[in-house]
Amino acid sequence: MKRFTSLLLVAMASLPLGACGTLNPPRPGDSAEYRPVAPIAPVPAGANNGAIFQASQAQGLFEDYKARRVGDLVTVELVEKTDAKKSSATSTSKDSGLDMSLGDISVAGRTLAGADLLAASGNGSRTFDGAGDSSQSNSLTGDITVTVAEVLPNGNLVIQGEKWLSINQGSEYVRLRGIIRPVDISTTNTVQSTQIANAEVSYAGTGTLRDSNAPGWLTRFFNSPIWPI
Repeated sequence: MKRFTSLLLVAMASLPLGACGTLNPPRPGDSAEYRPVAPIAPVPAGANNGAIFQASQAQGLFEDYKARRVGDLVTVELVEKTDAKKSSATSTSKDSGLDMSLGDISVAGRTLAGADLLAASGNGSRTFDGAGDSSQSNSLTGDITVTVAEVLPNGNLVIQGEKWLSINQGSEYVRLRGIIRPVDISTTNTVQSTQIANAEVSYAGTGTLRDSNAPGWLTRFFNSPIWPI
């Protein structure tokens, strides 16, 4: 018991240290995975004989202005919506009984306090009923413009970026990273979030409203899985 109490005190003492992480919320540009990427500077030609053509800045006469190089912008239309529901039910029961008596055998002293020592009986019953139901629904709509961070050898584009909105005493942000195909980019230089491979979309907030909706560190401790009940 003394050892358990010591472990409990150590766990409670370490929780405020872990809670300090929540005192440092995300900030714009603090993650290299979502920062805008600058375009690659064109390499000047060694000798172009006075020509003004640069291959790195070339644009076809019949080509639209869609993202295709590092640093180009592309607008992502957020159309995320998920619905999930799961239910289960289990019911089991078992009854058993035992009755044994040797009434035809006469043995001296077979009774004690009026009870037959050569007779036995027993009954057992077990039942179990369990049920579970879970449902979840999420929706995220809006637009976010990101930059092309890398052009893969097969032509696919790695995109990344973030969008911050500061309202009153808090800020809300959307962070996005993933891989898109150039063919999925529309003529208006937009792509839907459902067409992003390996998509990482984060929507959260910081400030007073976020803090007021989060339980304190002591409440989280008593709701943690370490408690046996």
